[in-house]
Amino acid sequence: MNGKRFFWLVALSILWLSCTPLAAQSGSTTPDGRFLRWDKNKDNRLSRDELPLAIRGNFDRVDADRSGWISVEEHSKFLNRNAGSSDGLPAKTKTQKNLAYVDQGHERHRLDLYLPQSKSPPSRLPLIIWVHGGGWKNGSKDRFAHLNSLLKRGFAVASINYRLSHHATFPAQIHDCKAAVRFLRKNAQRFGLDPEKFGVWGSSAGGHLVALLGTSGEVSELEGTLGNLDVSSRVQAVCDWYGPTDLLRMNQQAGSKGKLDHDAANSPESLLVGAPIQDAPQKTAKINPIQYVTSDDPPFLIMHGDQDRLVPPQQSQMLNDALKAAGVSTTFILVKGAGHGLNSQRDRQQPVDFFASQFLDPEKTNE
Repeated sequence: MNGKRFFWLVALSILWLSCTPLAAQSGSTTPDGRFLRWDKNKDNRLSRDELPLAIRGNFDRVDADRSGWISVEEHSKFLNRNAGSSDGLPAKTKTQKNLAYVDQGHERHRLDLYLPQSKSPPSRLPLIIWVHGGGWKNGSKDRFAHLNSLLKRGFAVASINYRLSHHATFPAQIHDCKAAVRFLRKNAQRFGLDPEKFGVWGSSAGGHLVALLGTSGEVSELEGTLGNLDVSSRVQAVCDWYGPTDLLRMNQQAGSKGKLDHDAANSPESLLVGAPIQDAPQKTAKINPIQYVTSDDPPFLIMHGDQDRLVPPQQSQMLNDALKAAGVSTTFILVKGAGHGLNSQRDRQQPVDFFASQFLDPEKTNE
């Protein structure tokens, strides 16, 4: 059996890589012929269903930021994954994998912790916690495309798993995220972290969860009962990449341009709630981070593509407006031409600069 498994893994990789145009082999982020053929709806990204059946098993490996689709850049990186060392961690990075943040908890109650090493490290490191996307039903902590950028800037980084919607419905997901924050704060001295400098960053469903972390600090019904309840779950900065907020209004805002019926019984939103969202408006409303906004919320950076056909950009606009009305420091960047994903170097750098402005000595924010 092991021999057969190895054979099929090799065969799948060959199928993906075979006949790859020269542009892809050279590391270009211009769509190659294979990407263009697979991109049936011509939205410049690949869903799992658009891939040939034989290689759909590779989808999660290629979807590095767990957004639920494959960008041109992710496609190119996968094709060139053995061509260079850009995916390697900075030298002397200390890595602790699969730390259990809940004692005897679910298999998803795990996180990976990365600690940068430098010649003159601070006594306590600021921490950025990554929360993956995937429609609350897919995704993993195992790949985080922005890890190196944060490590090189001097941040410790944690990437967390949480229970998916087929494991448990809401509020299990936010209970898990808060438990992970409490675990890291409880063990801040052990890991060399600054417990007063915790930032969170997430995309899509992860963007929703980090926004909720930011606005619901110590809201009792969202805290849960998973470990270290004597420690605060508050965070000190939030970067929300195109996360949903008011699920009940998504169809209305998307209009005819929307790619998904968010009200359907099998939509990611309904699976999260455990019922069609329009049939359970009270429970669905509790998922909305806007419901919990108060003046003591941490600073936010919100980024959203103006051509997003999965999560309408109005979702982020509403959150930004609510934060601003409450007097919270917030910046909303509507990225022109971007869909449900932010792939330019500038877009990727802005969150790193945002966290640096919040947590690092201004004299040390430039490498």
